[in-house]
Amino acid sequence: MPTAAGFVARDHAKTKGTYSQPRSASTVAARMIVVHHLDNSRSQRVLWLLEELGLPYEIRKYRRDPDTLLAPASLREVHPLGKSPVITDEGRTIAESGAIIEYVLERHGRGRLRPAPGTPERLRYTYWLHFAEGSAMPPLLLKLIFDEIPGRPMPFFARPVARGISRKVLDTFVMPNLQRQLDFMENELGKSEWFAGPAFTAADIQMSFPLEAAAQRAELDASRPRLMAFLQRIHARPAYRRALERGGPYTFAND
Repeated sequence: MPTAAGFVARDHAKTKGTYSQPRSASTVAARMIVVHHLDNSRSQRVLWLLEELGLPYEIRKYRRDPDTLLAPASLREVHPLGKSPVITDEGRTIAESGAIIEYVLERHGRGRLRPAPGTPERLRYTYWLHFAEGSAMPPLLLKLIFDEIPGRPMPFFARPVARGISRKVLDTFVMPNLQRQLDFMENELGKSEWFAGPAFTAADIQMSFPLEAAAQRAELDASRPRLMAFLQRIHARPAYRRALERGGPYTFAND
């Protein structure tokens, strides 16, 4: 059954069906966190988190369809939505980046990578942990969609209409929202080196994906030096580099 926190998690000892995972012959392997890793996806953050914590883990890799860029159907055998990231640990399946981070830190973190409860830094940590997916990613996804619409197959007479609609949505809604968010994040990093305060936390791991995406898709550049410096700092971290080596090519890691 789902946990009280609302995580997408099931106990495989009690639940049959799409959530069930095959048991390893090795007891050690059975106790190891398994990351169901999709290339060029948010699951890279989970690998990085585990490397920062020094936790043992196993990677099961999945490749996107080269034409549609969608996840393979085999991921639905792990979780009904067929998306990544997903981890399995101690008979549980946990989906969603933020839920995975909270679960791993609660279960295995021993107080690391998050500020102490009741501190101002903990409030900032919680905010940025949820801001990454709740606010930062939706306009980035919309930009990706509307950038691609004019190039999709369609009757020739529809192309000018599609280009016009896409450009209108981008210019009047998507890009203004993105620019406001980037300005906001740039200003917030003027308060401290990391998003939650002076110390690196899992909130910085969570924020990495939207900022890496913005650097490729949304005109994040040297005009926002604090955000660019943040990307340089995270890319230089040994744990980030180890996660990249284990996870394989990752197009957002481009500096």
